[in-house]
Amino acid sequence: MRTNNKTTTMLRLIALVGVSLLAATAAVAGEQDFTVVNKTGVEIHKLFVAPHSSDDWGEDILGKDTLADGETLDITFSRHETATHWDLKVEDSEGHSIEWESLNLKEISKVTLHYKDGKAWADVE
Repeated sequence: MRTNNKTTTMLRLIALVGVSLLAATAAVAGEQDFTVVNKTGVEIHKLFVAPHSSDDWGEDILGKDTLADGETLDITFSRHETATHWDLKVEDSEGHSIEWESLNLKEISKVTLHYKDGKAWADVE
């Protein structure tokens, strides 16, 4: 009988730790977190996100990876980040780039990138 009580207590403790970890994960998420969807028709080789007020793009957040047409990527920020408006830049394998400026990431949760007939646009949700 004591084994069952210990097992029940252990399961409750594991469940409590799991719930606590989920809550902690939500607490570290930034207000600017968003998903980018590539509907450009080409594979994206570099992706940069920078505060609109910055003159520096910083590091390519894809690193060695690429974002194929039709794929999505979740971009997360530190919960301590305060900037509201952000710029987004993508580059293809030949170094051609497209930029979207002043995206209000505190109000946007999804950015779908498009490119057709020489024109680029983004749908935001």
